[in-house]
Amino acid sequence: MTVRLRRLGAEPDPVPEGYPRELEHRLRLLDGRRVFLRPILPTDAAELQRAVEGADPETLRRRFLGGSPPHTAEEFERLVRVDYRRRSAVVALAEDGHGVGIARYETLGDTGTAEIAVAVDPEWRHVGLATALLRRLAAGAVANGITRFAAEFFADNLDVTDLLEESDAPFRNLAEDAGVVSVELALPEQLEPE
Repeated sequence: MTVRLRRLGAEPDPVPEGYPRELEHRLRLLDGRRVFLRPILPTDAAELQRAVEGADPETLRRRFLGGSPPHTAEEFERLVRVDYRRRSAVVALAEDGHGVGIARYETLGDTGTAEIAVAVDPEWRHVGLATALLRRLAAGAVANGITRFAAEFFADNLDVTDLLEESDAPFRNLAEDAGVVSVELALPEQLEPE
């Protein structure tokens, strides 16, 4: 990991074109721990791979809806190489520099809708981190003309249900099929990251 909390405000090396520095934020969570939120960087591939390889089976099942998580260097490279407009991600780094959460979106054609995914390390849940990640991600999306987020999750994933209910964004269930819920969230016309 090349950017750590102590480097907040320092120039990441290298900064990709379009990197939205306004999404960087130091945050104290509800339990007092601190994290640094920032857009993902291409240099995060090894840390993302470490996080996926170290994740518990239930986290992987929920995040990838029972499918296979990324395994190859090429797959991790694709996940960290974003344009910050049509594809973007925000990561949360603990004070030791390890990644403890990520939220990402990818637009669905020219519909104004982006599919989102959020994953938080189990030891960092229920302290406001997923909400903070989603809010930063949404602020970046709104700035890029995205008007809706779409998500799919297992119906038994109460963490996602709680996150949706606590969000400021109105959402509606589109479908439920084989235990997978599809929802759509309307984003406000303007949204400032807190």
